Amino acid sequence: MTTWRMPIEGHEQERLWLAWPTSGYTLGDTEAEVEEARTTWAAVANAASEFEAVTVVVNPGDEGIAAQYLSAQIDRITAPLDDAWMRDIGPSFVIGDDGRLGAVNFVFNGWGAQDWASWEHDQHIGRIVAEAAGAELIDSEMTNEGGGIQVDGTGHVILTKTVQLDPGRNPGWTEERVEAELARTIGTTSAMWLPRGLTRDHDTFGTRGHSDILAAFASPEVLLMHRQDAESHPDHLIAQTNRAVAERYRADTASSFEILDLPAPTTLRDEEGFVDYSYINHVVLNGAVLACAFDDPADDQALATLREVYPGRRVIGIDARPLFARGGGIHCITQQQPKVG
Repeated sequence: MTTWRMPIEGHEQERLWLAWPTSGYTLGDTEAEVEEARTTWAAVANAASEFEAVTVVVNPGDEGIAAQYLSAQIDRITAPLDDAWMRDIGPSFVIGDDGRLGAVNFVFNGWGAQDWASWEHDQHIGRIVAEAAGAELIDSEMTNEGGGIQVDGTGHVILTKTVQLDPGRNPGWTEERVEAELARTIGTTSAMWLPRGLTRDHDTFGTRGHSDILAAFASPEVLLMHRQDAESHPDHLIAQTNRAVAERYRADTASSFEILDLPAPTTLRDEEGFVDYSYINHVVLNGAVLACAFDDPADDQALATLREVYPGRRVIGIDARPLFARGGGIHCITQQQPKVG
């Protein structure tokens, strides 16, 4: 029986997967919003294609539109879509102890069956992408999204109690049951349970607390964590609490990883309220890191820190404000497929 393991994101990759925005709030209602969405998704895909193969899933009927924005070297497959957050609707790729590629197909139900979400088509994207990638499908009965798990490749996984234990996702599940299912599917052996996500992520169009905006393992030796220095921002205390949990976890597991803070941008609000801008939500590629930028004075220092913790990779900042306005970031719209063999 194959034992599966999800490698750290910096593991050598075969390709990067995205989905093309096709409808709803993600695409937008006005011409300006539609153009903004298409331009932003394309900016991420096109930048990634300079470093590795990229495949974009396109909704039937949008093939011509996508071709206008995407580089000719980007592969495209057609499949029905509701939304465009590939990290969550796509599979989580793993590698078997026999060297095979696997794809974990968690149940997807619109981030806990939220009343604005639809998932008639998106619930099938995990299987469709797995088949296109030539991966063995590993079905899971647990409702979960790729943005809700962050791994170091050695057994540690970062979770959030408001996600995996969400009654809208997994009613009645315990921490022990979640950890057992993740051990079976992605090979983790120890879980860091953060209590909740950022404030905006619990509002409309939020995920109820994905961990990929809170913390990320740059390597097994370095854990990056979101920090909000402004005491007036509600995420100030949330980030402090999360860091304290990480410190206790490190001590309890006798781990030696360094915890390195990535301070939030100085921008605190937009027209909707307090923002959840975070530099944690970057994606690691072969030879590069695509990082969220916010036209903020803190951008330069954040990108400099990412260059330090990802030596040998080119760090590219991309304006992520259009993504965050829609409920996510660069990490949320991408999903890496590791190289095997």
